[in-house]
Amino acid sequence: MKAPALRDARRVVIKIGSALVVDPDRAAPREGWLGSVAEDIARLREQGADVVVVSSGAIALARHTLGLTRPKLRLEEKQAAAAVGQIRLAQAWTQALGACGITAAQLLLTPDDTEDRRRYLNARATLETLLSLGCVPVINENDTIATAEIRFGDNDRLAARVAQMISADQLILLSDIDGLYTADPRTDPEARHLPVIGRITPEIEEMGGAPPPGYSSGGMRTKLLAARIATESGCAMAISLGKNAHPLAALYDGARCSWFLPAEDGRSARKLWIAHGLSPAGSVTIDAGAARALENGGSLLPAGVTGVEGSFVRGDLVEIRAQDGHVLARGLCGYGAAEATRLAGHRSEEIESILGWSGRPELIHRDDLVLGQD
Repeated sequence: MKAPALRDARRVVIKIGSALVVDPDRAAPREGWLGSVAEDIARLREQGADVVVVSSGAIALARHTLGLTRPKLRLEEKQAAAAVGQIRLAQAWTQALGACGITAAQLLLTPDDTEDRRRYLNARATLETLLSLGCVPVINENDTIATAEIRFGDNDRLAARVAQMISADQLILLSDIDGLYTADPRTDPEARHLPVIGRITPEIEEMGGAPPPGYSSGGMRTKLLAARIATESGCAMAISLGKNAHPLAALYDGARCSWFLPAEDGRSARKLWIAHGLSPAGSVTIDAGAARALENGGSLLPAGVTGVEGSFVRGDLVEIRAQDGHVLARGLCGYGAAEATRLAGHRSEEIESILGWSGRPELIHRDDLVLGQD
C-alpha cells in the first residue's frame, strides 16, 4: 500500500494538542515551536495548499493564572479556564502566523456545529470564505458553553469533522509519538510501527488501548476514532511526531508516521445521506440551462431557478425539478424558501442588492447535491 504524502495535499487540517502548544513549566505558549509551525504552514500555502488548524491549549494556558492547579477540575472551572485561556491561545497563533505574513482567524465550534445541517452550512461557508481570503482559520472546541463534561481528545474528533466539512484531502494529527504501534513501544520492546493502515479493523482499534503516560491527553484511542471519521469521508489521516521544531516540514520531507488511507467510496457517504437519509421540505424548479449545468457537475445558481415551493429553511433538503415536474436531483439549500423565491431568476451578483446582505453565490452547492432521483 502506497502512503500519501503531505507534499501532495491540496487542503489540509492540522490538529495540535495541548502538550505541544503549552510549555508546562511556564504555563505559557511555546512561542519558538509555534513560530516553526507557522513557517511550515507558510511553506504549505506557497505550494498551493489550503490550511486549517485545530488547536487545543486554552484550558492549559489559564490553569495557573486562575489558580486551578489541581489535577481534576469541575466543569464550571474548566469553562472559566477556557474563557480566559482562549484569548491567550488566539494571541499566540495571531503572533506566530502574523510573523509569516498570514492572517489568523478564530472559530469556536462544537461537534453539534458539524452535525446540525444549518449550523454545518454556516460554519462551512465561513471557513470557505476565510480560506478564499487567504486566512488560516484556527479552530478550537467551544468549551465555555459545553453542556457535558469536557472530555480529553474531543479536538481529535472535531478536527476530523472539520476535515469532513471542508472536504480536506489530508488530516494531520501532531502527537508526541510518530504513529501507531502494535503495542505501547515504551513498555513493549516487540511493538511494531505501522506506517500504512489500509482499513480500521477491530484489531487496529484494540491497539488504541488506554492513554499511557506521556501521550497527548486524548491518547491513541481518540486518534483512531478521528481516523475512522476522516477516512470514511475520503480523507487520508496521518499521526506524526510533533514535539520537535518544524514538524510539518519533517513530515513533508518524509518523516516516519502512520498514514490511514481514505476509503475508496468515502466521498459518496455524505451523498448517500442526502439522497436517502432525509425527507424533502420543498422543491425548486429549474430551466434547461441549469439542468445541463448540474449534469456537468456544476452548482445550482439562482439564475436558473424558475419556481420555488414549500416552506423550507436554510440547510433543509429540497428536490430540484425540471420544467415538466420530474425530479432531477436533491440537495441542501443554502437559502430559505422566502429568500430563494426572491432570488429566483437573478444573477448571483444581484444577491446583496436583493436581500440586503451578501450570501453565497450558489442556491445549492454541488457538494450538497445528488443527481437522479426519479
